[in-house]
Amino acid sequence: MGRQPHVLVIPYPAQGHVMPLMKLSMKIAEHGVKVTFVITEFIEAKIMASMPEKAWWSQIIRFVSIPDGLEGEDDRKDAAKTRETMLRVMPGHLKNLIDKVNQSNDCEQIKCVLADTTVGWVLEVAKKMGIPGTAVTPAGLGGVALSLHIPKLIEAGIIDTNGTPMSDELISLSKETPAWKVNELSWSSPSDPKFQKVIFEYACSTVQTLRNSNWVLCNSFNELDPWACDLVPNMLTIGPLLASNHSGHLAGNFWPEDLTCLSWLDKQPKGSVIYVSFGSIAKLNQQQFHELALGLESLDQPFLWVVRKDLVQVSNAEFPEGFTERVASRGKVVEWAPQEKVLAHPSVACFLSHCGWNSTIEGLSVGVPFLCWPYFADQFHNRSYICDAWKVGLELIPDNNGIITRHELETKIKTLLIHDAIKANALKLKETARKSLAQGGSSFQNFQSFIAQIFKY
Repeated sequence: MGRQPHVLVIPYPAQGHVMPLMKLSMKIAEHGVKVTFVITEFIEAKIMASMPEKAWWSQIIRFVSIPDGLEGEDDRKDAAKTRETMLRVMPGHLKNLIDKVNQSNDCEQIKCVLADTTVGWVLEVAKKMGIPGTAVTPAGLGGVALSLHIPKLIEAGIIDTNGTPMSDELISLSKETPAWKVNELSWSSPSDPKFQKVIFEYACSTVQTLRNSNWVLCNSFNELDPWACDLVPNMLTIGPLLASNHSGHLAGNFWPEDLTCLSWLDKQPKGSVIYVSFGSIAKLNQQQFHELALGLESLDQPFLWVVRKDLVQVSNAEFPEGFTERVASRGKVVEWAPQEKVLAHPSVACFLSHCGWNSTIEGLSVGVPFLCWPYFADQFHNRSYICDAWKVGLELIPDNNGIITRHELETKIKTLLIHDAIKANALKLKETARKSLAQGGSSFQNFQSFIAQIFKY
């Protein structure tokens, strides 16, 4: 096979970005490629603190951290400051790291750099140093295709140069895919123009990022988004990226996984448990949190609920009085769960999800129906795919006050649990995903092509 090639992998420093690139790194390393995973010092500390012990993955992937230029956790909640500081500080540190590695040993020479599309500056550094670059999108293909069409949307007067909608016109890139509502674009945040500006800048930068890339890798499979594959140049779908074939803890989690929920699931009837998780960023106000809790209680159905410490806005989550005692026999609440293992468990009946792309692809890969509760960014369009295109879930509709009521929860969950067509569609997509990863499948072949190219560099 010759000399072992060496690749550098750099995610955006957020949970939903680090984890899929970690799964990708594991897959690359298993094909005989040396992988160095570059994260910020702040994120490295969070990941290491979440690990119970030094794990198996450290034997095949090397972790390296560089400064992000920020001080304290509060700074990182300011999206504009985070973007500006990272762009100013991190490129120099990355260049120094690459120089140091390349000068240390001929066998260590970095042959390829893989970077999250939201840190496109990484590929600019690589290009200036003469190193081939590959972009990895943390979202679905539809979001990438939309970003590439931003110049045309501005030219057509559909959005202005800040990404703000100028009309109520639906945006459609293909007859085969759900259209975007203008208030549900991935960067839309009318209540926070400053935040919208930052997210829109990330979306706009996608065009240049892809120009600096030899390939664009996506955690999806061709059969899921065939139209979008044609809209994004040099696209390779290589998903679903899964870690379920590994035992123990996988690096990349910012919170310790509570594995006790797996033994709890073992005790529940098959196809009975409602799994509830809003990912790593979404927040609920206290009123909505209470309504969700009371909705789960009213169902008289087993549930597993992931409640991060920061899930509720402003303060720590406060359950309705007496809730914990009343549901103790059938409810399990954890701060963080081993989600792939949970979703694959036979006791799980459905997934109440924020529709982040990682959660979406994980649910699809095991054939679990969805209850959709999107929060921001691409999650609204993912919901449209789930409910309208793939027909593997139902949408939760807020009332006139913006609250998803306990009655809405109860009605939709009961409907989903007896909806044979949705269950059948979910199982069909599960099988399609499995075939894409099997020898000869679309994702299998795409990944083999990518690995072969790395060995040619």
